[in-house]
Amino acid sequence: MLAARLSLDTLEFGVKEVPLPEPQPGWVRVKVRAAGVCLSDLHLIKGDQTGLHLTSGEITLGHEIAGEVDLFGPGVEGWSPGDRVALSLLHNRPDGEYTIGLDFDGGWAEYVVTPASTLVRIPDSLPFDIAAIVPDAVSTPWAAITQTAQVKAGEAVGVWGVGGVGTHAIQLLRFVGAAPIIAVDPIEEARGRALRLGADFVIDPTTEDAAEQIKNLTMGRGVDVAFDFVGISAVQAQLLQAAAPLGRAVFVGVNAEPFVLDMPALLLVMRQQIRGHFASGPDAIPDLLRLLALGRLDFSESISGHYSLRDTAMAVESLDKKTDNPVRLVIVP
Repeated sequence: MLAARLSLDTLEFGVKEVPLPEPQPGWVRVKVRAAGVCLSDLHLIKGDQTGLHLTSGEITLGHEIAGEVDLFGPGVEGWSPGDRVALSLLHNRPDGEYTIGLDFDGGWAEYVVTPASTLVRIPDSLPFDIAAIVPDAVSTPWAAITQTAQVKAGEAVGVWGVGGVGTHAIQLLRFVGAAPIIAVDPIEEARGRALRLGADFVIDPTTEDAAEQIKNLTMGRGVDVAFDFVGISAVQAQLLQAAAPLGRAVFVGVNAEPFVLDMPALLLVMRQQIRGHFASGPDAIPDLLRLLALGRLDFSESISGHYSLRDTAMAVESLDKKTDNPVRLVIVP
């Protein structure tokens, strides 16, 4: 079969033929119908990030996956060939939490093998490309909002970065009742998208002091929660400047650079908190799929383009260069 593989030793990336994988006991082989392209994949390709449990060798990338059950290993029950599924990112083992596409082979391939415990059934009404992005681009901000930040209705929230994850955060914050929602992004199209999808105010950080403007929009208080979906140290510092007393700064974007607090005493006086966030728990994906099936949420606008598996490198380059400001690009094997 074809798979888009990355050498963790040389960072060489490309599509090649590899053996069709066979599922081990408790695992399932899935025919991939759609797989999202994420900034985390770019960080892996550039060498800025590696899996916690795999630091050498070669791996198939892709952690946002939807497809059809194809074959199961011994001991798997409750699934039939052709069942439509999305794959959770995380797999718990005795030695820790493993992430598909980082710690074991992912879904930029014609087929992927995964533990049966990671399968989530998707409704027939939901297209594979939308289902594929739920396990990260949607469930990660959902868990960041509802679990890590514990956003309550009526709380003021700032969102830095209205890209592939921040776009969904805007919609989800609107869904849980955050108010006002203030989006910060240097790209005009991204700011327009934020307003269209639920932000109350937008800020261009290249022409305005974002922290100062947020204070103006919140009567001098600041936001209760500030989210970084960018992964840049300067942005992370802004979060604390814009946060209210007792405010929570939540770092979601992957950052390979050091983060330095210029005035750590201010953090103590303001009693603010810095919280890190990664992925989501097992309940987030089925909950979101139900909300999508009921029409409570709509992410159809998020799919910015489709690429064949052979053109995966083109999709990666388009995301890296932000060609036409994509939200989510999808590989269709």
